[in-house]
Amino acid sequence: MSVGEIIGTVLGVIGVWLMVRQNIWGWPVGLVQVAVYAWVFTDAKLYSDAILQVFFFIIQAYGWWHWLKNQHTAAHSELPVMRLRRAEAAKWIIGGGLVTAAWGTYMQRATDAALPHWDAFILVFSLIAQWLQARKKLENWAGWLSVNTVAIGVYWAKDLRLTAGLYAIFWLMAFWGWREWRKSLKVAA
Repeated sequence: MSVGEIIGTVLGVIGVWLMVRQNIWGWPVGLVQVAVYAWVFTDAKLYSDAILQVFFFIIQAYGWWHWLKNQHTAAHSELPVMRLRRAEAAKWIIGGGLVTAAWGTYMQRATDAALPHWDAFILVFSLIAQWLQARKKLENWAGWLSVNTVAIGVYWAKDLRLTAGLYAIFWLMAFWGWREWRKSLKVAA
């Protein structure tokens, strides 16, 4: 357990707690958290996860901008929670599966990556869930539940026990987030 892992864990819990509450400050907290975890994952040779942090940084900056922009232009004071159509959800799942297989195979052949296919799943489906969260789609939480389930096992196997514990907390928070955003969806509908 490193200092970076401890800092990333604390910031991660705070950031997700803010996101569950649809608080815009979750985005800047998340920006700092992913910067810290880029270093942690590089050190653990979880290269897909390290790369993921760079993409998270970009998507989180976009999410912060998108929420701010729409907070001031929406008929009510905040961007409403929306749902994906079934066809959209199917495209995300199928596309994510194909990209996961391709990236996992590449990482297996080109690097000394630990658990390349599982790591690839975390990379690809985290990006999908993060994008859906930035767009304030309810289904982002289902994505996070899937990612967190896999991540707990991967991080435990790589002896990142605190990070595995963090993702167990993230799993519970994703379930909570799904419930809270569903309530908000009913109010917005």
